[in-house]
Amino acid sequence: MRSRHWIGKILLRLFAILCCFAILFGAFYGIKGYRLYREASAEKTIEETMEEIRGMEHFTRYSELPQLYIDAVISVEDHRFESHPGIDPIAVCRAAWVDIRACSFKEGGSTITQQLVKNQLFTQEKLIERKAAEVFAVFDVEGRYSKEEIFELYVNTIYFGSGYYGIYEASIGYFDKEPSELTDYESVMLAGLPNAPSSYSPDENMELAFQRVEQVLYSMVRNKILTQEEADAIEAERYP
Repeated sequence: MRSRHWIGKILLRLFAILCCFAILFGAFYGIKGYRLYREASAEKTIEETMEEIRGMEHFTRYSELPQLYIDAVISVEDHRFESHPGIDPIAVCRAAWVDIRACSFKEGGSTITQQLVKNQLFTQEKLIERKAAEVFAVFDVEGRYSKEEIFELYVNTIYFGSGYYGIYEASIGYFDKEPSELTDYESVMLAGLPNAPSSYSPDENMELAFQRVEQVLYSMVRNKILTQEEADAIEAERYP
């Protein structure tokens, strides 16, 4: 009994030490991240950055996007987008577990809002302090803009492959039509491209582009956005 009690006390102390290290680690990188966030916003405020995006030629508003495209992007990129505060704790924990097992930054658990601020305010370096800076910027953006505004800012700036930035350029470039005119199949294809635009671009590899459509549709069925019958009907548009 004494041996068990002694082991229990050691384990409790080790746990306390680990918690202290975790707090110190978080505080250290939290401070560095906040400084990085302040430096980035001092060069150009978040409002200035977002207004520049809105002022771009052919900026496409949320109301001009096909609903299926919106649903497909959210499903495959950030399916809790409309309910989380900009950071998805479930996705972060899952990504952290994958990173720990791989001993590298293989996954980031990034939400749509995180991707927006990372692309517009920070570098693409996978540094802990940059991830911490993202958190401060994300809460700032989420406090200033609605989910619809964040979504339209995101899809107007992401890369779709073949030199196309933003949903308007991608829609015109790949299908010679404006976003509002996209078919369901075209909407799903464009929703899947930003994950790996160089690989999934139909200009580069049509077969991989078709496979990506299948992945997006599978995601939409899994997330109960589409029934399997509806997904099959969209898939059938590939063969007119």
